[in-house]
Amino acid sequence: MKSCSLTIRPEDDLEQELQAACAETGRSRGEIVRDALRRQLQLMRFERLRRQSLPFGEAAGWLTDDDVFTAIS
Repeated sequence: MKSCSLTIRPEDDLEQELQAACAETGRSRGEIVRDALRRQLQLMRFERLRRQSLPFGEAAGWLTDDDVFTAIS
């Protein structure tokens, strides 16, 4: 798999949090940042799919998350 390099410039407080997380977990900065990026992209994908499916749920009478949970439980 081909990889690329990405440069970020975190604010001082974010840099300090990242350093603390590295020390606490023994993980590298790159590992933590890649994991955070993966999670954010998955969250964005989920939100996009949720927005796309919302009209279908509303048409079925599902107006809240509880309506969906009730229907599939």
